[in-house]
Amino acid sequence: MIQKEHYIIISLASNINHEANLEAARTQLTQLLSEVHFTSAIYTEPVGNGQWSAPALLACKARMVNGQCPKYLNQLCKGTTALGMNLLNEVLKEIEKRLGRTHNEDGIVTVDLDLLEYDGERFHHRDWERNYVKDLINEL
Repeated sequence: MIQKEHYIIISLASNINHEANLEAARTQLTQLLSEVHFTSAIYTEPVGNGQWSAPALLACKARMVNGQCPKYLNQLCKGTTALGMNLLNEVLKEIEKRLGRTHNEDGIVTVDLDLLEYDGERFHHRDWERNYVKDLINEL
């Protein structure tokens, strides 16, 4: 039986040990997906400086560089998968955990993997408005 391959776009981000964490995420995604392509990676300012939870704001202040919260390193990935959308999202969150993501609102994002598009249907609509997505999407 031939399984349908689904076209996907994933956003990768990290704000600590940037290069190593994105490299680990790329390795995991390369094992998970077919026909994988990654854009270049670019640094961006964190979004939501004034809207963070108290623990996240404290973590940011503790890790400030030149008076600013740590930047994010962002990258996009396209590929295909036979996984259904829900299962793919579960696997992406499992990869995040395996690579050290805790989701404990401390402002540290070891790695963030968000499914932006699945078979032409877009998700994380605010991300599509961010400059890094607008800029990097052309590389796919």
